[in-house]
Amino acid sequence: MIEIKVPQVGESINEVTLVEWLKQDGDWVERDELLCEFESEKATFELNAEEAGILHIVAEEGEDLEVGAVACKIDTSAERPADLPKAEEKTTEVKEETKTAESNKEESNSSTATKTKEDFKAAGIKATPLAQAMMADVKMDASQIKGSGSQGKIGKMDVYQALQNPGAATSQALFSREKSTQRMSNLRKTISRRLVEAKNSTAMLTTFNEADMTEIMAIRKKYKDKFREEFDVNLGFMSFFAKACAIALQEWPAVNSYIAEDEIIEHSYVDISIAVSAPKGLVVPVIRNVESLDMAEIEKAVVDVATKARNNKLTLEEMTGGTFTITNGGVFGSLMSTPIINLPQSAILGMHKIQERPMAINGKVEIRPMMYLALSYDHRIIDGRESVGFLVRVKELLENPSLLLMGKDPIESLLKL
Repeated sequence: MIEIKVPQVGESINEVTLVEWLKQDGDWVERDELLCEFESEKATFELNAEEAGILHIVAEEGEDLEVGAVACKIDTSAERPADLPKAEEKTTEVKEETKTAESNKEESNSSTATKTKEDFKAAGIKATPLAQAMMADVKMDASQIKGSGSQGKIGKMDVYQALQNPGAATSQALFSREKSTQRMSNLRKTISRRLVEAKNSTAMLTTFNEADMTEIMAIRKKYKDKFREEFDVNLGFMSFFAKACAIALQEWPAVNSYIAEDEIIEHSYVDISIAVSAPKGLVVPVIRNVESLDMAEIEKAVVDVATKARNNKLTLEEMTGGTFTITNGGVFGSLMSTPIINLPQSAILGMHKIQERPMAINGKVEIRPMMYLALSYDHRIIDGRESVGFLVRVKELLENPSLLLMGKDPIESLLKL
């Protein structure tokens, strides 16, 4: 019998929460098989079986455990059940099951939600003829509607309610006033604490500007297919912004610095944290040495960290050490905001929704795709000159993408001006 303990996941982390057991008590587990999922104040991680054997669970789901505490035990002296396939055979079976599940899902998605009278009857769903016709007309899934009539019969008012509240749970009773309580996760606690700390411990100020996205949008339209074919990744906006910030941060080093007690630490490199909305909260994975990466490498790095974030697969190392942060509220429709600094960094750039607006261009009014930019910064270390100069430089680089190649106009470089 061996003990499986909570591993050390970071110098400052002493406690984690056991989120979910992926195996049941008494199950046979293979060596390196995933046993459970933990959540720390910074990230989630999984625990693997050190040896094959029978699992004996010690800690319960939702329990807070100190690093080094016993999570479970494995009886390595137990014999493998005869009816269990070997590890290699099990892997093959899982792959086949996955293919079957995907096939069934595609078939399910291809079928329509419309039901005939016989279909309703066969499914055990009761609905008035008018309600049936209404649901069929808008292709609404009747199983998602809770009827208010006798024995749960669906009436026209139930369908109206579902149509008027498409984002709400359609099974919820009308005029419901129910409340639910759930425990705040360690990650959410940490997010809350750090946001309040950033507001209270820095002299935070925000400066604004706007960028004409015409040139970047034209480049993406012209080269997106070829770029995708060549590098197997989409050409997005983030690579342009990351590259522009990398150049501007090296020209304005104060924005790429932070305060550590009574010292100012400057960085010769640019590690950009990208804010990503993950299932369990906002996380900021880091892309390192952005100043040395090309556009395709940046795009691949963004896709990699964003995918890991959404699947809760980020490691502690991938979430620490950034020198500057970019957050894109525009993907949610935000037109303007004042982002909060990601400590211990001193500045964060907020991207926003691209919206066509009338602009005065050479004395004429033209419709241009414009984006508001917001730079929140710590005024203790960054003065107005640095903050405004940095944001103006980012704007210049975005509106003239050719400058991203070497940081200056190619003709001026040629003439050594």
